[in-house]
Amino acid sequence: MPASLCVVSDFAPTAAPVRHSVHEVDCRIKTHEWVNGQYRLLTLSAPRSVLDCQPGQFFHLLCPQTDRFQPYLRRPMSIYSCDRENGDLAFLYKVAGEGTGALAGLETGDVLNIVGPLGQGFEIRPEWRRPLLIARGVGLATLAPLAQECARLKRPLTAICSARSPDLLMSTDLFRSFGAEVVTVTDTEGNSDVESLTPLIEGLIRSRGIDAFFTCGSARLMRMLQEIGVRQGIGGQVALEQHMACGIGMCQACVRPFRHEDGAVNLRVCREGPVFDLQEVL
Repeated sequence: MPASLCVVSDFAPTAAPVRHSVHEVDCRIKTHEWVNGQYRLLTLSAPRSVLDCQPGQFFHLLCPQTDRFQPYLRRPMSIYSCDRENGDLAFLYKVAGEGTGALAGLETGDVLNIVGPLGQGFEIRPEWRRPLLIARGVGLATLAPLAQECARLKRPLTAICSARSPDLLMSTDLFRSFGAEVVTVTDTEGNSDVESLTPLIEGLIRSRGIDAFFTCGSARLMRMLQEIGVRQGIGGQVALEQHMACGIGMCQACVRPFRHEDGAVNLRVCREGPVFDLQEVL
């Protein structure tokens, strides 16, 4: 399995530069299955060089060119699971456009070129003893490795899984396998809106002692957690979804503003993120 290695410097105005290795490898597809009518689970046989991953990091996937789909750029995809012992690397994704449409046509035994692991992952700080994660749709994929890490650290976890309808709920069994208390909400049941979620979360803070928030993807959920966090004095982190071109910080395509002590600062989601402090995101 061929592999190439490049060392990329991180530069952030709020942190000292660090260095980490990024690998480009060809991986054989082990399984590629439909989870429901919209999402597919892709599992690769990957070399150990790319399996030293952190929850919240991502890979840049080279989607194939087909008669129907001609994606020009790689597609960033968060890590759904990483099994070093068995050499498995998995991605959960929604089939929605050119890149994922082309990706969906790959079959077991095909080869997929990936670059990674990329970005800065989640940090479960020592003072965060009772975390809550909340996401919907493919955002739950990003939080799956975080749930596994909470289990490893023996941090009791509550997971709120949101979807349009019950048949589109994902990762609930996986979160339960990590010992998480799982709460499901859906649009069709009328309990996934901010007006319903806010008292639900504030009730969990009182009854479970929630002291940290983690989320991904949904701007609506992120804003809600920011407001609750300010009122309750609770911190947390968010993994952002952003259009990217290079994925390694060179093209500046994923730059967006963040809140810092001296005012707003522009940061690259692919390099300084994709995980940021919850209250820093504007």
